[in-house]
Amino acid sequence: MTEKEKMLAGKIYDPTDPELSALRAKAHRLSKEYNDLLENDPKRQETLKELGIEGDSFYLQGPVQFDYGCFTSIGKGAFANFNFTCIDCCPVTIGDNVFMGPNVSLLTPMHPLRWQDRNPYVKPDGSTTDKEYAKPITIGDNCWIAGNVTVCGGVTIGEGCVIGAGSVVTRDIPANTLAVGVPCRPIRAITEEDSLENHPELF
Repeated sequence: MTEKEKMLAGKIYDPTDPELSALRAKAHRLSKEYNDLLENDPKRQETLKELGIEGDSFYLQGPVQFDYGCFTSIGKGAFANFNFTCIDCCPVTIGDNVFMGPNVSLLTPMHPLRWQDRNPYVKPDGSTTDKEYAKPITIGDNCWIAGNVTVCGGVTIGEGCVIGAGSVVTRDIPANTLAVGVPCRPIRAITEEDSLENHPELF
């Protein structure tokens, strides 16, 4: 397996691999170019296509930061507010009509818990690297991920969920659930009682 194949399969890989280093450098450059463009500049869409993000009818307010970009797919009608970070060392899948507030971070990388395994080491060629792996993130359709939420690797958020502001999501969240906290935990199901029709005070 190549180092890229290992990374995407969730196995220990060498992040200093030339292919991966080149992909990251490209994504970091294109993220900066996107951020430097005005939000109504048509070049923004071209930049996202060059990043290799799958999907073409979503909106990223910017600034954004992708580690690879090409391992992320974003559904129709999805929206990310200011300061969206996506470290996509494993596939990141964002469904249709997903709303993401400011400062949302989707973080797939994992590091060994023991420092003896985690710290940098010198390879036979004299260069330095470390042992890393990653886990995918999936966000179902019609979710609202509120501001300052961090989603960790290996998490699936079911469709129709609301994740409260400031939450750190470390475990799967069932569909149609309101979940909040650090660590993020389900609070209750989202039901018909939450329909705006049942809250005339909002109008």
